[in-house]
Amino acid sequence: MPGLLPNSGSTSTGVPCHQWPWARACLQKTAVILWLLLSSTFLSPTWGQTKIPLETVKLWADTFGRDLYNTITKYSGSLLLQKKYKDVEPSLKIKEVDGLELVRKFSEDMENMLRRKVEAVKSLVEAAEEADLNHEFNASLVFDYYNSVLINEKDEKGNFVELGAEFILESNAHFSNLRVNTSVSSVQLPTNVYNKDPDILNGVYMSEALNPVFVENFQRDPTLTWQYFGSSTGFFRIYPGIKWTPDENGVIAFDCRNSGWYIQAATSPKDIVILVDMSGSMKGLRMAIAKHTITTILDTLGENDFINIIAYNDYVHYIEPCFKGILVQADRDNREHFKQLVDELVVKGVGVVDQALSEAFQILKQFREAGRGSLCNQAIMLITDGAVEDYEPVFEKYNWPDRKVRVFTYLIGREVTFAERLKWIACNNKGYYTQISTLADAQENVMEYLHVLSRPMVINHDHDIIWTEAYMDSKLFTSKTQSLTLLTTVAMPVFSKKNETRSHGILLGVVGSDVTLRELMKLAPRYKLGVHGYAFLNTNNGYILSHPDLRPLYREGKKLKPKPNYNSVDLSEVEWEDQAEVLRTAMINGETGSFSMDVKVPLDKGKRVLFLTNDYFFTDISDTPFSLGVVLSRGHGERILLGNTSVEEGLHDLLHPDLTLASDWIYCITDIDPDHRKLSQLEAMVRFLTGEDPDLECDEELVREVLFDAVVTAPMEAYWTALALNISEESEQGVELAFLGTRAGLLRSTLFVGSEKLSDRKFLTPADEASIFTMDHFPLWYRQASEQPPGSFVFNLRWADGPDGTGTPVSVTVSTAVAVTVEEKAAIAAAVGIQMKVEFLQRQFWAATQQCSAEDGQCPQSCEDSDLDCFIIDNNGFILISERAQETGRFLGEVDGALMTQLLSMGAFSQVTMYDYQAMCKALDPHHSSAQPLVSPISALLTATRWLVKELLLFLLEWSAWGSWHNRGGDAKAVFHHSHKHKKQDLLHPCDTEYPVFVHQTAVQETNGVIACGTCQKMFVMQQIPSSNLLLLVTDPTCDCGAFPPVLQEATEVKYNASVKCDRMRSQKPRRRPDSCHAFHPEENAQDCGGASDTSASLLLLLLPLGACMLLP
Repeated sequence: MPGLLPNSGSTSTGVPCHQWPWARACLQKTAVILWLLLSSTFLSPTWGQTKIPLETVKLWADTFGRDLYNTITKYSGSLLLQKKYKDVEPSLKIKEVDGLELVRKFSEDMENMLRRKVEAVKSLVEAAEEADLNHEFNASLVFDYYNSVLINEKDEKGNFVELGAEFILESNAHFSNLRVNTSVSSVQLPTNVYNKDPDILNGVYMSEALNPVFVENFQRDPTLTWQYFGSSTGFFRIYPGIKWTPDENGVIAFDCRNSGWYIQAATSPKDIVILVDMSGSMKGLRMAIAKHTITTILDTLGENDFINIIAYNDYVHYIEPCFKGILVQADRDNREHFKQLVDELVVKGVGVVDQALSEAFQILKQFREAGRGSLCNQAIMLITDGAVEDYEPVFEKYNWPDRKVRVFTYLIGREVTFAERLKWIACNNKGYYTQISTLADAQENVMEYLHVLSRPMVINHDHDIIWTEAYMDSKLFTSKTQSLTLLTTVAMPVFSKKNETRSHGILLGVVGSDVTLRELMKLAPRYKLGVHGYAFLNTNNGYILSHPDLRPLYREGKKLKPKPNYNSVDLSEVEWEDQAEVLRTAMINGETGSFSMDVKVPLDKGKRVLFLTNDYFFTDISDTPFSLGVVLSRGHGERILLGNTSVEEGLHDLLHPDLTLASDWIYCITDIDPDHRKLSQLEAMVRFLTGEDPDLECDEELVREVLFDAVVTAPMEAYWTALALNISEESEQGVELAFLGTRAGLLRSTLFVGSEKLSDRKFLTPADEASIFTMDHFPLWYRQASEQPPGSFVFNLRWADGPDGTGTPVSVTVSTAVAVTVEEKAAIAAAVGIQMKVEFLQRQFWAATQQCSAEDGQCPQSCEDSDLDCFIIDNNGFILISERAQETGRFLGEVDGALMTQLLSMGAFSQVTMYDYQAMCKALDPHHSSAQPLVSPISALLTATRWLVKELLLFLLEWSAWGSWHNRGGDAKAVFHHSHKHKKQDLLHPCDTEYPVFVHQTAVQETNGVIACGTCQKMFVMQQIPSSNLLLLVTDPTCDCGAFPPVLQEATEVKYNASVKCDRMRSQKPRRRPDSCHAFHPEENAQDCGGASDTSASLLLLLLPLGACMLLP
């Protein structure tokens, strides 16, 4: 038979060739494929060793399709459900959704919720400032308080330890089921802060006044979560009170002053240039301290700040050459990048600082005059062990008399020769001078610059309200109970109002309260957004706050961990098809409007794709830096089905045992009143409808929809029950489960086998989120069915251990959508389907291929013959049925690259390129060869010696500091521990990837052809299975086409050359600056600019520099 020739206009082979380092190999590979494809044009079909009768293949496909249709419609009851909705069509209304009205309503609701949080924080600020005003400092104060680490701890005699009195803790569902005390707060201190320091005791005593305010706030607004006060002295008062557990090293590393909410509330946005001395005198321990100081400064910066780092010795060089002459946003990506570069710095030469200062002043001036950067505070951080030049000419030229740039100086080491000079620099440029002698000193001394920058705001008593970017809750705190919930924090600064300290601008601390983004997004109810719709939030910097496609976690082994850049994912990296960034620009500018875009939506972990036209509606949320977007898919996604029924009839049908509701959706508010928290949504709705609990608040529109759907779908239970009773032991035991879901989140299901016999027990359970209604999406089977032609079924394979399963698939889900039409407008009302065993599907297929045309008499061929190879694949190319069980579930191109390549070239399938800007990739060579030390015995000896010295130094630090200086050494221990972990490179790193998805072109329902494979030809026939997303492929297995490479559906990292990478790193996307700025105040006391730090030392710490050079490799 004649073969269908390849389409010369389509050469899509699934082989990406744009990545130049592999271009040659890629071109060679492509040349082989093209030669093989084109050669089929000139080869005679008589070379084919097996002929495949087209009529027989079509008969097999039609027979299999008919048998499937009959089985599925019988067990799913889809025709009955369609009829039930058809019967009520005259009473139905289809309402067009006004997207702008919807987004405005959601925004108002969110604004009201967030305003209540602000009011709670304001009341805490007032109480704290009043308490401080009435408190007189008492250096000899003795005061017991609830220390979060020591509470409920007892000594060997069974007595409570000091600061560790009995503290009642009870599990509380509102606080993630943690054990808390909602009557009183507790106080946490990092290890390096002495818990009986007079400043600490006075601050803790003063802040006791916040306890009744915490309780009152929570009673007034039960949706409040954690409330807290972070003191400038380092203690952290948190409500409700909680037990804090040290990490595995016995260290409490959390310091509230390093938190984003504290830093943003304490200071205005800032441009920072760090100058670090890299001269030879900085070697050893001084360099280690300098690096740790830079890292500590970087940790005090946020996404509203801008940064660069310049190293100097005989000449000036940017530690990131790509950032020469500019400031970059201090987002998490850039901060981590700088930390890695700082870790690699080495010392040499002589320090000449005037050129570095001039360079820093010029950058800051250029950005200020160009209207770039933060447009607020500007500062230079000078980190050095000494200075000998005359700096005055530089300051006279660039900074005097206006002193628009503050200069902070950090003297590294114990040498005090240059202390006065560095202090003079700071005092004459509105900065602050500190000396950092040990690693443990860095934290406290770096924090001083924040106090200086906060002075203008404090003197003015400007209580700016700040909202943080999305982050994961780590103040909870402990290594054992760290939450992976995304949240934002509202925070405000607390000032001293005492007249005698006004010019000093004393910041007492910051108060804050958390808002979980999940709770906030509940105010954009899922049922109002349609099958594919969603809502999302982004910040003034364009970063995602909440989005269903935000994936903040990755799996490392068995653990889920936050990605390094999880809270700096840009809107353009999620809505990546908006190449011109029209949507992003409008949203960060706080505009209200709409925008439309054709999108490719990945499904099933990127294996599939939907082609949709989305309408985007957006507006800002007043008094916050956030914007809200609502997405509705064009067509049925912008229509809501409205039905009506009586409460009595609806209640009756709600109480069937097979019915459940989407547990994540809010039908009734059950998480505020403690008496309601134990109720399921269904139980709460029944109480609401019966009037049993008048205090319950429910979404009446959603409740009406549920009642209507319950009534319409109620006959399905009786239908399925009758089927289950009539199933014989011998026949059709392969259908295990029938199910349906409606757009109101109602779910019904019935088992046709005992639960112990289910092949896939996770389906329709929370263990498999893709199969149920969640806050973020409708079930996968519902979403796929809604895009299938009416009356058509969509098939999906399932694995026993869930969607990430390995091995052989065990079951198949089949679903179809139920649409209703009113006044020529169609809307999806429900989806219905069944789950069957894979073996049952295979049996039906092999039975269908025993059929043949009547005129043929006895069937000459069958799929069980050795000279025919038969596959059933879905519309994305995944194998559901193969003669070889191990191929089930795999991608066709992986099994038969020649056939997939030919289908692509003929246009039966198309390749769609998708992008993932949140991927994690394996590092190619993260470590040096482990065999390297074997090259030289001396190298091995030096490595061992360096390790021993490091361990000895750490021991000395711990022993000396813990014994002498009120736990200062604990911080040093944490520093060394962190440094060790930092150098241990992760196996995975954030990256961009692209990956292919293959899609059947529905216009090509049947085709056939011949593939030339060297000395033979491989014939094939493709035939659509009616009323499904399945295809039958019959091929000739006797011809070996191994010369064709496989076509893989694998993600590949997008490699950027140095120039492109630099351009991407330097690019500054549009952003909206915070509304307020407090850079200077004429009344601030600029002479409060620091002094010599404690220079006392133990013999052990004085000896540390002797071995410091061994610290650095």
